[in-house]
Amino acid sequence: MRPAPESQPQHEPVLVDAVLRLLAPAPGQTLLDGTVGLGGHARALIPRIAPGGRYVGLDCDERMLAAARAALSKSEAPGVAVDLLHTSYAAFPEALAALGISKAHGMLLDLGVNSAQLADASRGFSLERDGPLDMRFDTRQKARAMDLVNALSERELADLLYEFGQESQSRRIAKRICQARRHARITTTRVLASVVESVAGPGARRSRIHPATRVFQALRITINHELDSLRDFLARAFDALAPGGRLAIISFHSLEDGLVKREFRAARQAGLIEELTRQPVIAEPDERTRNPRSRSAKLRCAQRI
Repeated sequence: MRPAPESQPQHEPVLVDAVLRLLAPAPGQTLLDGTVGLGGHARALIPRIAPGGRYVGLDCDERMLAAARAALSKSEAPGVAVDLLHTSYAAFPEALAALGISKAHGMLLDLGVNSAQLADASRGFSLERDGPLDMRFDTRQKARAMDLVNALSERELADLLYEFGQESQSRRIAKRICQARRHARITTTRVLASVVESVAGPGARRSRIHPATRVFQALRITINHELDSLRDFLARAFDALAPGGRLAIISFHSLEDGLVKREFRAARQAGLIEELTRQPVIAEPDERTRNPRSRSAKLRCAQRI
């Protein structure tokens, strides 16, 4: 296992107060954190379930899990059992079963990319740092973003950028990518960003949002099967909640939030849950100023009936 670098930036978790209020953790409860990351939410939640609680943290990113393990070893509350497992949150039933846990009192997903992943150029998530066009959360899988960029047909690329990036210029960008890769494989983040910039024009680069942001989002979602994983999780999450148990999900773009909203509505109509947030909770102005990542965060929470 490659340890997280000591210079790794601190990741500030979003909407911590709202998560604590809505999940309402209590002593002795079992909580599942499907995206433990660097352990930001875990540090806030673990003391609330002491004594006698159990905290299960999952992450498919081995480097983030190593960092969380180091951080939580210094801050665990007495009397709380903490289990950190290297697996996708979509496989949470198998993870809980392996630990002998049948039901959880609370579940949390904090979706998207964290600050440490963006800061590590070798991961390929960032537009601002040049590195290999990788974008894998779980480095055990073979396919990387560069494999998609260089192998898909122009039409397949355009469809991918439109569906998962909601990119209005998807066809023009796909055409330019295919033109560029005829000369040489596109293997770095900077080269791909430059190709997209050439379509957007010089004025777009001065915008607050980089013109390649949606392209990178689409590739990241696709390579990590993010929406499929979220669907798989939601299909089994409510059955794994104890009566009165709560599920909180923080999303960062409309594709994720729309999926959570629809699944919550269907579960409410089926009489499985009560929605505690008919409208998503967003960050207060001071948090949005302090932590720019929180500006796009939306939190929805539901309670098992």
